[in-house]
Amino acid sequence: MIRANRLAMIVFTALLLAQGADLKAIPAFARRYRISCSTCHAPFPKLKEYGDEFAGNGMILKEEEKERDYVVAGDDLLWLNRTFQMGVRFDAYALADPDAPVDKDLQIPWGLKFLSGGTLYKNIGYYFYFYMSERGEVAGIEDAYVHFDNLFGTGLDIMAGQFQTSDPLMKRELRLTFEDYMIYKARPGLSKTNLTYDRGLMFVYGVEKTGTDLVAMVVNGNGKGMADEETQKFDMDSEKNFGLRLSQSIASFASVGGFYYKGREILTDAQVENSIRYWGPDFSFQAGPLEATVQYLEREDGNPSFAAEQTVQTTGIVAEVIFSPALDRSRWFLTGLYNRIESDLEELNYETATINGTYLVARNLRLTAEYTRDLENEANRFVLGMVTGF
Repeated sequence: MIRANRLAMIVFTALLLAQGADLKAIPAFARRYRISCSTCHAPFPKLKEYGDEFAGNGMILKEEEKERDYVVAGDDLLWLNRTFQMGVRFDAYALADPDAPVDKDLQIPWGLKFLSGGTLYKNIGYYFYFYMSERGEVAGIEDAYVHFDNLFGTGLDIMAGQFQTSDPLMKRELRLTFEDYMIYKARPGLSKTNLTYDRGLMFVYGVEKTGTDLVAMVVNGNGKGMADEETQKFDMDSEKNFGLRLSQSIASFASVGGFYYKGREILTDAQVENSIRYWGPDFSFQAGPLEATVQYLEREDGNPSFAAEQTVQTTGIVAEVIFSPALDRSRWFLTGLYNRIESDLEELNYETATINGTYLVARNLRLTAEYTRDLENEANRFVLGMVTGF
């Protein structure tokens, strides 16, 4: 832990030296292109349609790319940013759990991370962030990838690196609530596979005429943990997991999608295998100030205990509704979130209902108040929070 903290301080100091006074300014992309955060977010970190398009273009605002912003050095194959783009996100919460042993807790800060993204070359971008502190620990790198946009003019995008396999469904990092999308995090038994962070490749292809989007991915399947000390490999076995999502727009206000994921994980010492399969539909729509998304997922594990052959079924529902009274110019927002997990393993069962109110003090500073009712355990949680980016 001491070594990790020392490394984090070195990284922190290096970033301060690299950024200087500019680190105190507005977030990285807004600073880079001199645009308001509301151009892409409403409210941050939730993306608007334009923000989705910006991210899909590899974090590049193509119409604003000018040679003067780069060190080209007379070399057509070199596009170095004149300044290293950097941003900070700071999350702080105060929790009250009346039914918990520790019924009040100041989680200040809950998280502190440094983000960077920008252009590597024409149609090639990058993005990463380093979690200096997440729940009091140095979590290190989470999202970190290079994005190849419109590869060879084919319309195909490829992301190579570390990302969440649930990103094509509902993006956990962009939610407005303290309460998470729980089915994506669930791991039955001793399984190391879920739909959060993993290392691999993601392929994205869209058919603009029909409003059809196709996402395929291949990942290690065992998360973002460190490499094995002996083998120096990130993957615990030679198996790779595969995911596929198809989404179809309905007019301009709704979309329906389907997700399928299949993989295996093997305990190499004992050569015991667990097979994993996810499948499920999702639906989203927007009507004026209301936006809703519903995700249903089934997961089947063939042997998650890596002992006796025992099939475990787990199903999950995530339903989210966001009310923005003045659309993307709103100063306040209401969010309702419902989580439910039912599993053959009783310890995974989970059911909550959440209501969250968000108020924008500034475009890059929001306050939240949240109430969650734990329907499984008949308990309550109250959260006051502050989220800012600078």
